[in-house]
Amino acid sequence: MQAIETSEQNITQQLDALRTTIESQNSTIVSLQDNVSVLSRRVDNLAKQNARQLLDESQKKPEPIVIPATPIAETQTVLGSIEMVEFEQINQSFEARIDTGAATSSLNAVDIQEFERNGNKWVRFNLSTDKEEDAEPVWMEAPLIRYAKVRQSNTAKAERRAVIELWIKLGDIREKAQFTLADRSHMTHAVLLGREFIKDIALVDVSKTYVQTKPQQQ
Repeated sequence: MQAIETSEQNITQQLDALRTTIESQNSTIVSLQDNVSVLSRRVDNLAKQNARQLLDESQKKPEPIVIPATPIAETQTVLGSIEMVEFEQINQSFEARIDTGAATSSLNAVDIQEFERNGNKWVRFNLSTDKEEDAEPVWMEAPLIRYAKVRQSNTAKAERRAVIELWIKLGDIREKAQFTLADRSHMTHAVLLGREFIKDIALVDVSKTYVQTKPQQQ
């Protein structure tokens, strides 16, 4: 009988210890839940603050970047949008349009004839834009360098053009330039100088004309 009572007392003590442990764990769980709630609120607050900060930054107008103007060196050649160009081969000058929007230079050429000279391909063409019946043609001959495909802004199909190389003078500038040959008789200028010729040589002031040359006398 005493053994049974002793066993019951042990069981009661174990149950009391287990209840104490459970109550302690419950208290710990409640404390952890409170901590989780506090941390969750902090995370929510930080997320809201970051969202507001990002929204404010996205609505800010970017500060304009001021790039100082590059001064033109005193030795830098400036060209007007129109200049006189002399072709040394024929010792004649023509009005040329200086166009930085065009990559290649172009030359008026009608009645283009291809022929061989010393085993090389050459072209002969009339440079004159005078449409009068009694107008004297201005014939030029030059070696054929290559063919280039040129697409005009108002056409979808590329045009195959002959490319030649000629010595020209523009004021104090004397350079060999490549030209594509095209019928420019409907254009205001027989000669167009593109940016491939201009680069590293001169700048263009489109507000001026005849900066390096004088207009042709009528």
